[in-house]
Amino acid sequence: MKKQILANYFDVVVIGGGHAGIEAAWAAAHMGSKTALISLEIEKIGTMPCNPAVGGIGKGHLVFEISAMGGLMPKLCTQTYLQVRMLNTKKGPAVHGLRLQIDKVAYSALSQKMLSEVENLTLIAGRADDIRLDEHGNVRSVILHDGTELITSSVVITTGTFLNGKIHIGQNNYEGGRRSEKAVTTLSNFLKNSGLKLGRLKTGTPPRLLTESLDFSKMEFQEPDNLNFLFDFYPHKAISSRPCYITHTNEKTHEIIRNNLGRSAMYSGNIEGIGPRYCPSIEDKISRFANKNAHHVFVEPEDASMQEIYPNGLSTSLPADVQEQYIRSINGFENAIITKLGYAIEYDFVQPNQLNHSLEVKKVPGLFLAGQINGTTGYEEAAAQGLVAGINAHQKAHKKEPVIFERSESYIGVMIDDLVSIGIDEPYRMFTSRAERRLLLRQDNAFLRLTDRAYNLGLIDESFYKDFCKEKEQIAYAIELFKEKYSTAELIHMFGGSIDPQEILAKEPSIYLSDRAMLTVQAHFMYEPYLKREALEVQRREQYRTMIIPASLAIKDLPGLSKELQEKIIKRRPRTLADAALIPGMTPAAISLLIFKIREIMKKTDYEKRNVKETI
Repeated sequence: MKKQILANYFDVVVIGGGHAGIEAAWAAAHMGSKTALISLEIEKIGTMPCNPAVGGIGKGHLVFEISAMGGLMPKLCTQTYLQVRMLNTKKGPAVHGLRLQIDKVAYSALSQKMLSEVENLTLIAGRADDIRLDEHGNVRSVILHDGTELITSSVVITTGTFLNGKIHIGQNNYEGGRRSEKAVTTLSNFLKNSGLKLGRLKTGTPPRLLTESLDFSKMEFQEPDNLNFLFDFYPHKAISSRPCYITHTNEKTHEIIRNNLGRSAMYSGNIEGIGPRYCPSIEDKISRFANKNAHHVFVEPEDASMQEIYPNGLSTSLPADVQEQYIRSINGFENAIITKLGYAIEYDFVQPNQLNHSLEVKKVPGLFLAGQINGTTGYEEAAAQGLVAGINAHQKAHKKEPVIFERSESYIGVMIDDLVSIGIDEPYRMFTSRAERRLLLRQDNAFLRLTDRAYNLGLIDESFYKDFCKEKEQIAYAIELFKEKYSTAELIHMFGGSIDPQEILAKEPSIYLSDRAMLTVQAHFMYEPYLKREALEVQRREQYRTMIIPASLAIKDLPGLSKELQEKIIKRRPRTLADAALIPGMTPAAISLLIFKIREIMKKTDYEKRNVKETI
């Protein structure tokens, strides 16, 4: 018996092999924890069940930060991409978004290969049915479906859409975690019995189309970008090998969908879960945006074989015959053959305001949650949470302090702070607009912001860190040299976006910078006055972060505060100004008003205390 327990002992156990799970296992194992990754099927680890792409505006920032922390997703992307695009380039570098079209078959296979080669990591095919706690309520073990007990003090649950998952196609529905995969039906009971509040969310996927049945001549070709870097630290000459296209829905498409809304699972009352506002089903788009007569459809390859196409933008829960009708009404899809039907899926999630910033469950020490179980949507959001949960599961197992990411230092910190401070009322998606300090939190400077921390945690090796330090020195040298040689007006002209950075570098042969590092220099001079202002704002915010909002502060009918904000503050009852600042719709002016009123109360209290002392 003793030998069996020793054989089944792990520092960290990760449940689920999706994007959150593989990132958690990768991080924990690289930090030195003996780690187990449990997946229903080893061959499904790293699966991309929906959109075959990684990155985008806001999401790309998360992937760069995962890269800076030594994570797995960027490494997989560099070796499996099909097309490269940098989004939002008409605006400044702070809101650019790198997006890669991915060969999802190669991505999954490579993730399995790389994980299988990690020291300290064991891949286990099986289903986790229960988690057992010790007499103090701490995590003690994980019980598999076959009765195997894995002894551990740190568990990371990353069940994605599998937790009581139910798939809907028209009026038909059945239990499932993903297409042709079983749901996980027992872990929800453990979570509920632990006193956690659960809810239901919904997401969906479009039908897949046979490539040879489509007419690409009727579609708009989507030009790839020529870049010399991807998400990885090291330069990479991007070569796009597969084409992507754009087509559009039309009035006929919309008419077909409107006439059949009652047959959609979304509109027939069969789905109780809340769907994503920013990635709605096509029937939801038609209903919500009735004045629009066309919607974009991004025509993207599923993998390098180009056998199937993913029509991004056509997620649906309509029945099979309606899916075929509306698909064939779209330009270029007139003879389309559906290879896999689209479907909606609803699943359980845990309200994330029941977690600490380490992603540990407050009520269950040693239990961490990451990914869609926390109410997020998207591979990138899941992977970033998995990274944080894996790091902190390791820290917990080795009785070390948790690692917290601040809002002022990373998009990872913004996301987690949003989740655990506010909770969610719809699937959470990352946007650059969510970050108050987005001029400071750019794609190009992710390594400068986070790689020192990654090194100190043992997440990156000496070679990577040495190269990073060299680049950091080169960036600092370039900034100082440009300041010495050029006036402010000349720098604004040079780095304002009208001159190719390579032309600038050609004038200074003593400087060697990668294209990404050059963007950091460019952003420094473009944003310098604003960066200084933002740095001061961060300092001021930190000063007032812990300022407690007194119970005596009368929020109702407070002059200068809108009725909407009064209601939200009264409902949420934030303890500190930092908590109040996270309330959706809260403005800098409103925070300033609260600071003023709190200081008034503090002064009055001090005056009254002094009077009492003098009277005595």
